[in-house]
Amino acid sequence: MIQSLNQQSIPSASTQPKLPYELTSTSGNGGSSEKPAADNGPMREAFGDFVGQTLFGSMLSSMRKSLDKPAYFHGGRAEEVFQEQLDQKLVEEISDASADSFVNPMFDLFQLQRRG
Repeated sequence: MIQSLNQQSIPSASTQPKLPYELTSTSGNGGSSEKPAADNGPMREAFGDFVGQTLFGSMLSSMRKSLDKPAYFHGGRAEEVFQEQLDQKLVEEISDASADSFVNPMFDLFQLQRRG
């Protein structure tokens, strides 16, 4: 009897949790047709680029400002220029790597707010 109760209370692995915009009903929107979530690919990508580059770019630039220049082996202005290019590339890579865990939930909340 205990085993049957435990098995009934555990959801199956095939059920996926619903996203915030899937929880809202679209019946009260006055009959306007909303685009499905699959059509949001370009907007999701642009949102991810903007959020990732804004957040990680400002975080990386403030980190660089907190470090002093070394007494030896500093490349001058050329190092600063290439450091900015490296930082830009790092920000792009970090934002792409963290899109699933960081940017996608923010985009879902953004879509929920737009539809609400």
